[in-house]
Amino acid sequence: MRQISRTVNRVLLGVVGVVLLGTGGLALLGGLDLPAKEHLDLPAHWPWSRPGDVLLSAQQRTRWTGQGWWWPSVIAALAVLVLLMLWWLLSQLRRHRLHEILVDSGDGEGATLRGRALEGVLEAETEALDGVDRAGVLLTGRRRAPRVRALLALAPHADPGTVVRRLSEEAVAHARRSAGLDRLPGDVRLRAVKHRPERVS
Repeated sequence: MRQISRTVNRVLLGVVGVVLLGTGGLALLGGLDLPAKEHLDLPAHWPWSRPGDVLLSAQQRTRWTGQGWWWPSVIAALAVLVLLMLWWLLSQLRRHRLHEILVDSGDGEGATLRGRALEGVLEAETEALDGVDRAGVLLTGRRRAPRVRALLALAPHADPGTVVRRLSEEAVAHARRSAGLDRLPGDVRLRAVKHRPERVS
């Protein structure tokens, strides 16, 4: 799935780049009056062949403006385009979950380990640590170089430094060894669990 997303991104960026490059080249060609200076024989309908030319004539721009369907169609098309661009932008900013990890099996071919399975083991072992009330673990990065993102909800009596040290030395270290990884870096976010004040009698 991630490979498909990368391919789609590259194709979209390539198409957008070609369109922008072609449009800029046409504008530059006409703006600098290169067809006349270089004696280029361009077709009669070629746009932007002289500095005063426009891409669309006044007649072409106002051809359907008197029709009742024109402006709603233009607004709807632009709204869909904006929504698609926003969706694409947000999908680029979002960190993708790593679905599988490539493990060195020692036979030269390698094996894959499901990312969710490793996440589940990490969550269970982290929640078993003293002072951790709840834990959420997400694997990001690449198949050969995964990263751990952990969000820990700490109990009121927890010492954050001790919790982070035990997480690194126990849960993350166990996961790294079981997956046969040389390193397994991570980012940890901590937050305290809100609890009701106890009544003292």
